Amino acid sequence: MRITSLWRDHGGRFSALKATTLVLVLWPGLTLAARWAMQDLGGRPITEVIHGLGDWTVRFLLITLAVTPARAVLDWPRVVLLRRMLGVTTACYAAAHLTLYCVDQKWHLLTVASEIALRFYLTIGFVAMTGLFVLAATSTDGWQKRLGRNWKKLHRVVFALAVLALFHYFLQAKSDVTAAVFAAGLYFWLMLWRLAPRRWQTKLWLLPALAVAAAVLTAGIETAWYGLATGANAQRVLLANLDVTFGPRPAVEVLLAGAAVFVLAALRRAFRRRQPTLVRAARRAA
Repeated sequence: MRITSLWRDHGGRFSALKATTLVLVLWPGLTLAARWAMQDLGGRPITEVIHGLGDWTVRFLLITLAVTPARAVLDWPRVVLLRRMLGVTTACYAAAHLTLYCVDQKWHLLTVASEIALRFYLTIGFVAMTGLFVLAATSTDGWQKRLGRNWKKLHRVVFALAVLALFHYFLQAKSDVTAAVFAAGLYFWLMLWRLAPRRWQTKLWLLPALAVAAAVLTAGIETAWYGLATGANAQRVLLANLDVTFGPRPAVEVLLAGAAVFVLAALRRAFRRRQPTLVRAARRAA
């Protein structure tokens, strides 16, 4: 794939949307590299970068899964142009995550292999990563033609890979799974939207319902995780979602994110309804 195709649409024309997205997806990696160079990552900078790349792998995976809902909910067909770039970006961040882990192990690949085989959370992460590499490698037009109908079947594996990636995120986080719970909540929202009947997926009223349902599931998984991992009292964990003294809990953040999607969709639709009126007024003024 030619480098220039990264910022061009299918017709070969320059796409401001793709060019802007390219800059945005590179920014987290460049920021981590700059902080590392400036010794701004503490006593174990390579560990911080490894974790940071892993965090962004999960984030970009969720953003990739959000492309289809964004197209329908926001009535934004052009966002589909970004799906391949975002998917490949996810695989690239995963590759960098693994590469730096190998660097941290001083390229003792037998040690790396044994760690992956013996540590369950590394095994889960490696399986998810391998799947992401396969999907990225087969994301080209050529592979799409070769695989035909099987191409979509293969790429639906991304939903299972996301579950594995999130599980790895939880296991790696150990005692504080706040970020992992929030990511899981966003995944719940995306999956609930896909499970809704197709005729409902473009309805504005569905969005508040999804936000509430995803928030409830988020609170549930946080309660279950802390209960199983630490034996924490379920009632206390649930009530913690009502205490914002130290900031909102993941369930509340998921609810707010869902509310933001609702507001964006409502504004988008209001603007599109008003657009023909604005065009007619501009023509009359001219």
